[in-house]
This record gives sequence, C-alpha cells and structure tokens, in this order.
Amino acid sequence: MLLSDETVVGVVGAGTMGTGIAQVAASAGHRVIMVDADRGAVEKAQASIAATLDRLVEKKKMSREAAAAVRERIQYRWRSSERPARDFADCGLVIEAIKEDLGAKTELFRAIELEVADTCVLATNTSSLSVTSIAASCARRERVLGLHFFNPAPVLPLVEVVPWRGGDPSVLAAACALMTRWNKTPVVASDTPGFIVNRIARPFYGESIRMVEEGVADFATIDWAMKTLGKFRMGPFELMDLIGNDVNFAVTRSIFEAFFYEPRYRPSLTQQRLVEAGSLGRKSGQGYYRYGDGVAMPAPTEDSELGGRILDRVLAMLINEAVDALFLRVASARDIDLAMTTGVNYPKGLLAWADEIGLERVLDQLTRLEHEYGEDRYRSSPLLRRMVRDRATFF
Repeated sequence: MLLSDETVVGVVGAGTMGTGIAQVAASAGHRVIMVDADRGAVEKAQASIAATLDRLVEKKKMSREAAAAVRERIQYRWRSSERPARDFADCGLVIEAIKEDLGAKTELFRAIELEVADTCVLATNTSSLSVTSIAASCARRERVLGLHFFNPAPVLPLVEVVPWRGGDPSVLAAACALMTRWNKTPVVASDTPGFIVNRIARPFYGESIRMVEEGVADFATIDWAMKTLGKFRMGPFELMDLIGNDVNFAVTRSIFEAFFYEPRYRPSLTQQRLVEAGSLGRKSGQGYYRYGDGVAMPAPTEDSELGGRILDRVLAMLINEAVDALFLRVASARDIDLAMTTGVNYPKGLLAWADEIGLERVLDQLTRLEHEYGEDRYRSSPLLRRMVRDRATFF
C-alpha cells in the first residue's frame, strides 16, 4: 500500500515547520527521521518537541506513555551537504521543509532521489514556489507533490495538497488519504502561485493597508472593524505583526511577481518601508504597533458606519479572489471555503458568505471601486458577473 500507516517518514529541515510536521507524523504512529545540516537546529527541534509533549501531558491532553512513545519514534540527525539525504533509505515519504529557495530545494530533491526507493513519495512544504519546478528536477518526477502545512502544524488542521500536471494520480490520492489519517483536513489545490490560502488572503492585508494610505482609517480602527463587525479572529495589522512584516511582504511580492505583476497582488510601499526599517512586528518589538511591557495599544474609532464601509470593501475584495480562484479552477468551491476557515480561521467560507450577503451586492461594491479608482485592481471576476446575471449561488 502506498503511504501506509507503517510508512517511515523523513523530514528535511528542523525549523518551525519541519519540527511541527515531524511531531504530527510521529503522533500519528510513524517512525520519523528528521535531518538538518545545522546541528543546533536539530537540537532545538528535539527540545521543542519534548517541551510541547510535556505541556500536552500537563494539560491531560496526552498520557505520559503516549508522549514517550512519540518521542521515541523520532530520530534526529544532522548531516553535512555531502550526502544530506543518506538517512532516508527506508523512508516511504520524505517531506522537505527548508527555506523558500528554489535552487536549494531542487538541489535537495536531486540528492534525496539518490538515496530512496523508486516508490518513495517526495513532498515539498513550499508555500509559494512552483511544485512543477521542483518536480522537474527529479528523474522520477511523477511521485513529487506539494504538502503545504500551516503553522503551527500540530494545531492547524489544513494541508494544501498540490499535484502538478505530470504527477501520478495515485500519489495524490494516497497523500490525501494519509493526511486524513493524520487527523488533518486535506484540500486539493492546483499548482498556481499561493495555492488557495495565500492567494485568496492577499486583499485582507493589501486592501487594509491601502485604506490607511488613503486616510480612510488608522490601523486600530481597521482591526476593530474586521474583528468586531466581521468576526475575524485577528485584524489585518495585528496579524501581519504576528506573522512578521518581512514574511508577509515576501509572500505578497512573490505572488505578485509569479502572476506576472498582476495589479491585484501589488505589494505596498508602506509595508516595504517597515521591513526596510526593521519594524517586523512582534518579533522586533515594533511593526504597525509597538510592543513591550507597559506599551498600550492605540484606541480605535468605534464608528459602526465607518467600520461597515471598511468591512464591505475588504470583504468584497476577498470574495472576488475566492470567486476568481474557483473560475480559474484553482480548487473546488468546497475546498476553497474549507481552506479559508481551517487554514486562516475565517469566520465563514468566502463563497458561502457571498451567497449570504448577495452576489449582486458584492459586484456593486467592486464596480463602484473600479469606477472610482480606474484600476484593474478592482476588476470583478467574470464568474461573479456571470452568476449575478444568472441569479445563481455557489451552494
């Protein structure tokens, strides 16, 4: 059986994502081999997993015996660049979770192929790079696919499973079944920039920054509107500060460039300047907000009329992205909504939300913005216009 419960899982990269993926696989009963070129990173990963398991025991979410079994199933290795994959000979699945650098990933995949069996499935955890480009570097490229976990991997259920045109359908089916057995929620996304979540979520950040730049409202007021009126768990500015403005900006720029400079994904100079200044968010103590002992968050302007305009504008842009993703067959309607609710904790699936508020209202909002600004940024999806014409709904 391809990718059975007895499959040995290799994980390359002992950073945050690799550490989380290793814990998930070991918790599902697999023997796991984690490898990184940096001995310090491997030791840090081992300590992190041990601490996480200890917390689960303390909170009575896992027995002491079960936690010990998970620890014992993970083997930690650090290897030089000479043969970085030599520990994976017995693996039936190897998941790469190194830095987002296409050259480094393709070099690694070529090295892994020299060490593993022909039946071993090779997966990349990339969030923004082309799975096709990574697969093309391999001799047995049909067994390559993307398995994009979300951070923190042991907590968030979503996994974007990303096949490419030359992939083996049986590998895709086996990967989806395995993720389900790992108690994850797999959604299938086409190999397009940003896959589902990172593509559709761009306006949550970009349109919010745009409104600040225009003087519509300040950071705190926009965050208040999206949380209080929209019921989002976090506002866009506090979320960008949590993610890291360097990370968020890099993803936006990557998607913008990968889509051949599509105006809807244009990065913001405001965020670029923050990154240049080292104002990366919580991790640097300063981003859109200041952080530290005794530092108070600024008070929002709690104006429901203003807040409603803010929410309507951002939501229309988000829904338009979700509709266009469906139109361009990035994923099914079900998987699009499931991805946004389980991957980034949106209060509702965007397509279901569009049905609820009315597609004509969404189209009217976009049309007004397009007329006002004269920018392609606000053009509505052909599918949205078609559905309004036909009085159709998504569900």
